[in-house]
Amino acid sequence: MPGYDPLFDLEGAFFPSWMLCLLIGIALTVAFRLLFARLGLEPHLGPLPVVYGCLALLLGMSAWLLFFRA
Repeated sequence: MPGYDPLFDLEGAFFPSWMLCLLIGIALTVAFRLLFARLGLEPHLGPLPVVYGCLALLLGMSAWLLFFRA
């Protein structure tokens, strides 16, 4: 989209939208980690840093598509 600027205004300061999506992805990953631990699924997952890193990336990119798609 011509002229599209991926910034958002927060308390008078402009932040890149990827930063918001990164924070959303991390927050949702923490919530999923707590859910997986409570349900007893965490021991059955693969290498946890890879699983949670990919989950954060997936959720962050999904937030980008949800909020900032052109």
